[in-house]
Amino acid sequence: MELNNASAEQLAQWEQQLAAEFDAIKAKTLSLDLTRGKPSSEQLTLSDSMDGILKGDYTTTDGVDCRNYGGLDGITEARAIGADILGVPVTNIMAGGNSSLTLMHQAMSVAHFFGLEGADSAWSKEETVKFLCPVPGYDRHYSVCEHLGIEMITVAMTSTGPDMDEVERLVAADKSIKGMWCVPKYSNPTGVVYSDETVKRIAGLGKIAAANFRVFWDNAYGVHDLSDKPVQLASIFDACVEAGTESSVIQFASTSKITFAGAGVAFMAASDANLKGFKQSLGFMTIGPDKINQLRHAKFFAPEGSLRAHMQKHAEIIKPRFASVLSHLEAAFGDNDLGEWESADGGYFISFDTKPGLAKEVVKMAGEAGVKLTPAGATFPYGNDPKDCNIRIAPTVPTEAQVDEAMKVFVTCVKLATVRQALAG
Repeated sequence: MELNNASAEQLAQWEQQLAAEFDAIKAKTLSLDLTRGKPSSEQLTLSDSMDGILKGDYTTTDGVDCRNYGGLDGITEARAIGADILGVPVTNIMAGGNSSLTLMHQAMSVAHFFGLEGADSAWSKEETVKFLCPVPGYDRHYSVCEHLGIEMITVAMTSTGPDMDEVERLVAADKSIKGMWCVPKYSNPTGVVYSDETVKRIAGLGKIAAANFRVFWDNAYGVHDLSDKPVQLASIFDACVEAGTESSVIQFASTSKITFAGAGVAFMAASDANLKGFKQSLGFMTIGPDKINQLRHAKFFAPEGSLRAHMQKHAEIIKPRFASVLSHLEAAFGDNDLGEWESADGGYFISFDTKPGLAKEVVKMAGEAGVKLTPAGATFPYGNDPKDCNIRIAPTVPTEAQVDEAMKVFVTCVKLATVRQALAG
């Protein structure tokens, strides 16, 4: 379908055909959901053997009774899992509850209200606090900033990560910029893996930014590979050590999409100074995390190599769903300019761009046809996609057959919305 040279008569004919297809789809009264990147029931079942794995033994290898209070850092065995995922020394890891989002909110709140390196480093002491947000990005990151009243500034995502020329220019010129969100591997939603050069330049930001600047490095998909030969993400920890900027980056990860989404273990990796400052405030919030859940995770992943083997099982479940999405997109738009998309080698999402001005309409139409999509604009701060073009597709929860059905709907909606836009223009 080539719109650029199509006559008004041809466009009208296409509109009539696609409208008929759309009405036929609506008559099916479908109920499909591609909104959020949650594990499917098949994926969750992979971890069912954690149930009862402790067999009444609640003691860690260093003698801690996990049934009792205490242990703000988390148990050593769980911290070792986080160290493996994030590639940092165990001494620089905290293991928390089930949500890395909770740790991120807590860390940002401490940095904002109390300071990670003393009261004078608190962001709230300054009149304006800003954060850089590579776009398109993760809506829950933006929600944290909004909740704390932190102004968000967008920077473009490229094929190698955030536009670092722009990032460096902004942080050098404006000391009210106190940090940047990053999803460095299989970035949500584009699937981009940050290049080695980008990682190195992010590590160098601590030299030119405000002293209390912090990169929030949300490595949520660090082990969620779909390819047999995945691109390797360079170590931000090593890059910061080399640059002498260890405190400028705080890393996060969790097992939420590895084991049980509602009962995983979250991790935070940081410099000694950042950990000290964070724990001073954390001690007022909790006496310790769920160590029993941490211990059962440690038992589950005790055999060497079991985490990677477990993730391979996840990949085998997810791959066909991603393949279905990409197959439909390629068949419908591979030979035209009606849409563009990223072909992710891991993570949980596929990012699709309509022609400008159509994302909201496509999402609305899909909803009318029984397919729920993430709201258009969600991948931008304040829900404002200036081009109204980006749509995040999350294919993991539905079955492969349901993904196939949903993508037929999606493709029809994109085509019909685009033809109608051309007719109106």
